Amino acid sequence: MIFSHIRTTWNKIIATRNGRRMVKVWNPVKDPHAIMLSPKTLRQHQPSLATGNVAGPGKSLGLVAATGSSLSLFYRKASSRSGLARRNSYRSSTCLTLTPVVEKLCWSPSKASVTQYYRNIFGEVITLRSISSRSRNFSSLCSPSKKIRMAAKIISGTEVSKEIRGQLTQEVAEMKKLVPDFSPGLTIVQVGNREDSNVYIRSKIKAATEIGMVANLLKLPRTITEIELLEELNKLNNDPKVHGIIVQMPLETDTKIDSHKITDAVDPSKDVDGLCTINEGRVAIGELNSGFMPCTPFGCIELIKRSGIQIEGAKAVVLGRSKIVGTPVAELLKWHNATVTVCHSKTKDLASEVRQADILVVGIGRPEMVKGDWVKPGAVVIDCGINSIPDATKKSGQRLVGDVDFKEVSQVAGYITPVPGGVGPMTVCMLMKNTVISASKSLSNITGQKWDFTPLPLQVKEPVPSDIEISRSQTPKNITTLAREIGVNPNELELYGTKKAKLSLKIVERLQSVKNGSYVVVAGITPTPLGEGKSTTTVGLVQALGAHLNKKVFACLRQPSQGPTFGIKGGAAGGGYSQVIPMEDFNLHLTGDIHAITAANNLLSAQIDARMFHEATQSDKALFNRLVPKKGGMRKFSEVQLRRVVKLGIDKTNPESLTEEEMARFARLDIDPATITWNRVLDTNDRYLREITIGESPTEKGKSRKTRFDITVASEIMAVLALTTSLKDMIERLGRMVVASDRNGNPVTADDLGVTGALAVLMKDAIRPTLMQTLEGTPVLVHAGPFANIAHGNSSIVADKIALKLVGEDGYVVTEAGFGADIGMEKFMNIKTRYSGLRPSAVVIVATVRALKMHGGGPPVTAGAALPAEYLKENLELLEKGFENLDHHIKTAKKFGVQAIVAINRFKTDTDIELQLLKKLSLESGAFDAVIAEHFSKGGLGAKDLAVAVVKACQQPNNFKFLYPLDLPLEEKIRAVAQEIYGAADIELSELARSRLELYTKQGFGNLPVCMAKTQYSLSHDASLKGAPKGFILPINDVAASIGAGFVVPRVGEMPMIPGLPTRPCFYDVKLDPETEEIDGLF
Repeated sequence: MIFSHIRTTWNKIIATRNGRRMVKVWNPVKDPHAIMLSPKTLRQHQPSLATGNVAGPGKSLGLVAATGSSLSLFYRKASSRSGLARRNSYRSSTCLTLTPVVEKLCWSPSKASVTQYYRNIFGEVITLRSISSRSRNFSSLCSPSKKIRMAAKIISGTEVSKEIRGQLTQEVAEMKKLVPDFSPGLTIVQVGNREDSNVYIRSKIKAATEIGMVANLLKLPRTITEIELLEELNKLNNDPKVHGIIVQMPLETDTKIDSHKITDAVDPSKDVDGLCTINEGRVAIGELNSGFMPCTPFGCIELIKRSGIQIEGAKAVVLGRSKIVGTPVAELLKWHNATVTVCHSKTKDLASEVRQADILVVGIGRPEMVKGDWVKPGAVVIDCGINSIPDATKKSGQRLVGDVDFKEVSQVAGYITPVPGGVGPMTVCMLMKNTVISASKSLSNITGQKWDFTPLPLQVKEPVPSDIEISRSQTPKNITTLAREIGVNPNELELYGTKKAKLSLKIVERLQSVKNGSYVVVAGITPTPLGEGKSTTTVGLVQALGAHLNKKVFACLRQPSQGPTFGIKGGAAGGGYSQVIPMEDFNLHLTGDIHAITAANNLLSAQIDARMFHEATQSDKALFNRLVPKKGGMRKFSEVQLRRVVKLGIDKTNPESLTEEEMARFARLDIDPATITWNRVLDTNDRYLREITIGESPTEKGKSRKTRFDITVASEIMAVLALTTSLKDMIERLGRMVVASDRNGNPVTADDLGVTGALAVLMKDAIRPTLMQTLEGTPVLVHAGPFANIAHGNSSIVADKIALKLVGEDGYVVTEAGFGADIGMEKFMNIKTRYSGLRPSAVVIVATVRALKMHGGGPPVTAGAALPAEYLKENLELLEKGFENLDHHIKTAKKFGVQAIVAINRFKTDTDIELQLLKKLSLESGAFDAVIAEHFSKGGLGAKDLAVAVVKACQQPNNFKFLYPLDLPLEEKIRAVAQEIYGAADIELSELARSRLELYTKQGFGNLPVCMAKTQYSLSHDASLKGAPKGFILPINDVAASIGAGFVVPRVGEMPMIPGLPTRPCFYDVKLDPETEEIDGLF
């Protein structure tokens, strides 16, 4: 800009033409390169440039101040109107720098130099040297009446931080509006009791509290060791209520502690000091939004921005290279596109280097080292130093100064920060800002967030290879990558290798304010022994939703039992191009949950027989003394024993105060062996364990009895795991499990046997679901594995709840119910949803042409045998007749008020005419939609139409309802299921079953739901009755009570509780390659 004159009021420098303002106020900091034009040159253009009115005692001096970067705009305007000669070329160089004096509003020249000009601009260029030769006192040119002096504008860190803290206070208030019980949490870790540290800590806590944070001080003794300190930091890292962690330095310790190791131990996502290596590295490579910037450098950048200088293109000098200030502030300036020079104690000609700076940041640790003649006129000076020097005028005898000589430099610089009141308040302020940023990220996790999910590409081949070949052709994501994509925090993940991990139940607590997604259950028609692809359909559906419709989706599946895996069925990971991977892990030990259940179940079995043995061989007193032994000369009840004392109505806590009668009642459970319902379990198909005799050894003194083994997945502990809602709930359920009755007809529980705590310990890891993935990379939660024919047949509630929170309101969770809709789905509706409080959005019923032909009168389908010809060629008559089975299941689903979608799982032997007929009949039966699915051969793409239908069904009104109320008598609940779900005319109770129902009702268990144990191969009790039989009488041979799980089990007909091996089990084909360690033949 060219200014026609300088007004002596000094509050403006303006250019005018014919009285019209041409430019605004000149900012000497943004544009310090000035040219001084002579009065003679100016007078030549006086007709075109009005001088304006001059106020005050000064005169209009006819001076023009201009900058190289601003000349062209005014020049174009002036030359077009006044006929001024066009300039040929110009190289910008410093000629004169004017600096404002704060409050006095006047200007003063500083040293400058002209390096080079090619041509005159509007005439003669007068250098400072030539001016000085005419007048050594340049101020007389500006104001003959008084000498002008200059000073820098103060950048007050106190004022800036006050403004930022006000903004942070509003942000925190908005967070609390969104989630009322949420507050940003800051914890300061202090080791020792240094007074200077105490001062800093108090200021930080005060600032945090004023903003609305929860600030805590973790004060640790100076005797703490490095290992102990690292453990304390690990606790804070894993505390979801802590969003920022500060380790106050220096550490005051008696033992040597590596401070670098300590700062690196802070979770980078909570390192609000920005001092850990990861956050330092992010600053170094310019990733300024992914971590935290160190607070002092962060504050310096904010103060520089407040000066108004354009950082981009400016020359910046950083004096000092400390880890905390100098090095990171240099990196930040670099990433703000300044040209940065870092100076230090070894820099040659330090003053000359510093003098080049448009922006000068000083953190050298030497009081008042930087003098006025070191600083470029008009520069922005940020003083990070804080030093105490003697000062007799102060009461304390000392005063605080920075690394910059404020008195001298303020006469030269354009902007300067004071000490104190400059960088110091900004450091605390930016610490608060980092904590709020961390809390905001945490809040986004709490309130739900978009997934950063990337599906795995699927290379489909024809013909479809074997399941194991397909599984091994796909490289799964590292499980930590998948967890990050779906919003699982690192501290919520327990790794089991690189392809599977357990998830923390605390995810539900973290996401408690997030609305649940849509909840879809996949059931099926009454199956053949070969299975109809329910698991495959579940996996294909979630692959379609996640990888092809871009929906947030989870599959929740049961863990397979090794009994069927090595028996008839083989693996249960899905099949074809719709599988859970790695399938070997999925189908074998996984994370050991079933083994944990086996151990817990058999520990309880062992205690039952051991307790009966000890009661039978000891007196009351001896038994009591051994149950409550003296320790240190005193007897003391354990926690579980105290619960038994309370249960017995004994109002005493001191074992010595019990009467003999009370001791006897406490010590003797008096179990009736004939009432024992608790059996040992094994996760193997073994028919010879269906009835055994135990206690045959002479050491058991004739205390033998008949019992049996069940398969592990039939254990009540498996049902407890599947139906529990929390760790506390699981412990209570384990304690409530009834194993027998005493001789007076009272229930005997696991808690009475004192084993509750031990069972919980064995199950503490099993309660957490396992995260895996499908072939297309969509997430899967695998948890619990109860059979549907002899148990309730659904995966766990905790897995569903975690998944529903992670997908959020616009996501989908697809879970599978075992066997046909009459078995698994009915128990899902009447049992699982009662305890979970969740409500299904839709039901998918999987149907196959093959199974419906069987129900229409086709020959038997036998595992391991070739399919009869009827199933290999088109037969519309058999299909249409067998459709009555699917029709029954559609109507069953609608009885619960839920939309039903039929998924027609296409096999290569199906014809298009058969498939279209099945679709037509399904729609006529009342299905919301019927979709032909080809996920086995095409993966998620083959189930895309099914996924679209499911999305539409979930958008429909939901009128969910239970089949029966819980206050209905147990016999009537059984009758309701038999008539409404199976199509029976009535039920028939055996004497044993009736007596058990009466006993359980008397014991207070009459308000529990019923869990029918029935064959999966027919709607009736007779596996040979296919289709949809009607009018039959359903026999109830026995009834068991799973009180801990929360249901009563009526047993329909003869139901073996442990399967047997077939003539040719699957394991004939299983082998392990000793070189590659790959498994073959399982699938």
